[in-house]
Amino acid sequence: MKMVIRYFFRTLRLILTPVMLISEKLSTPKSVARSPEDQAKVDQATSQLALYHFSACPFCIKVRKEMARLGLNLETRDAQHNTDHRAALEAGGGRIKVPCLLIQKGNGEQEWLYESNAIKGWLQSRFEPAKTA
Repeated sequence: MKMVIRYFFRTLRLILTPVMLISEKLSTPKSVARSPEDQAKVDQATSQLALYHFSACPFCIKVRKEMARLGLNLETRDAQHNTDHRAALEAGGGRIKVPCLLIQKGNGEQEWLYESNAIKGWLQSRFEPAKTA
C-alpha cells in the first residue's frame, strides 16, 4: 500500500510541476521602475543575499514572484537538485526547508530567514520603493 501511495504522489508531482512553473511565468508581475542609479544600489545590496528554493514549491514561487515585482537580482540556489546547495542549507540554516533567504552581513555573520511571508516582508521593508503622494 505504501508503494501505491508513493507512486501516486510522484505521478501527481510530475503532472503538477510543469503546470505550476508555467503558471508562475504567466502570472509574474512586472518589476517596479527605478532609475539606473537606484537599481545599481539595489543590485549592490542584493549581492549579499541568496534564496534557497525548490523550483515547484508554491511558497518558493510566491517569494520569487515578489522578487520579480521588486526588481531584485539576487542569487537563487536550487536546494532540490543541487546537493552542494542542499548541504549548505542544512549546515548553515540547520534544516532543509525552503524557501530560505541567506543574508550575509557586513561583519561576516549569516542570517538564515525561513518562511515565505517573513522573507517577503523582509524584502519589502528594505527594497519597496517609496510611494510618492
